[in-house]
Amino acid sequence: MTAIALQNVAKRYGDVRALHGIDLEIERGEVFGFLGPNGAGKSTTIDILLHYTHPTAGTVEVFDHDVTETPVAVRERVGILPEGFAPFETMTGREHLEYAIEANDADDDPDTLLERVGLDTEAAARPARGYSKGMAQRLALAMALVGKPDLLILDEPSTGLDPHGVRRMREIVREERDRGATVFFSSHILEQVEAVADRVAILRAGELVAVDTIDGLRATGDGGVDAELAVDLADSPTEELRTAVAGLEGVSDVTKRNGHLVVACRDDAKVAVLDEIRDAGGTVRTFSTDEASLEDLFVAYTGGSR
Repeated sequence: MTAIALQNVAKRYGDVRALHGIDLEIERGEVFGFLGPNGAGKSTTIDILLHYTHPTAGTVEVFDHDVTETPVAVRERVGILPEGFAPFETMTGREHLEYAIEANDADDDPDTLLERVGLDTEAAARPARGYSKGMAQRLALAMALVGKPDLLILDEPSTGLDPHGVRRMREIVREERDRGATVFFSSHILEQVEAVADRVAILRAGELVAVDTIDGLRATGDGGVDAELAVDLADSPTEELRTAVAGLEGVSDVTKRNGHLVVACRDDAKVAVLDEIRDAGGTVRTFSTDEASLEDLFVAYTGGSR
């Protein structure tokens, strides 16, 4: 079943086109990473999902509710961790949670939520305006979890977190998915996205250029991303063997390194490389593959923008 559906969504700010006909479906219970360089349109998309701004064209539905026509029905089912969360000046951390629980007519225990995100009792009793960036981020995550929302929208959730906080955030994302919630998050920390996302979308200049699992992006090779295949041969690789492998479709570079043949190729060309080596009389003892990371894929699909 679909949690989020965008159909031909476009957004203009005067003469500037921020989004160009976005079509995207996100399934219920999915952890979905939303990626793109600065200015790609990620924040605009999130603002449209949350009804902070209207699309110039197209429709947006969350749990079959049109965001423009029934925004309250949508917001009742969504927990939000906004980018750049700023605590209220006069409230303690615990009071922030008590406020969120009352506003959502929920019955959560503040202490349970505080413990879950790693804020201790002493910190919760202090004014949140004095929190470090990481502590404020933990508080914002706790507030997003109030009421056990069906959809979590997390905008740069790792900002300011130390390694312990990042690990806890990842654990919470997985726990929420296991509970049945959908998690939609945007992050520049691609290693964190790779660790938890079921699928990702890559946005470039207001257009979706890829939507798939990370393994699916590797397999298609549409972004021109190479895997590196290191082949250990029984004998030293000859120049003739190197030339034969270099001529294969999908191979971009072949070098001899420390007695190995190192082949940069598309993921779907690896089997052909091994077959060609054997056909040319080479004996493969072992081989290893260094797969393209999400960062490699991101850079390829966005034209080098990190």
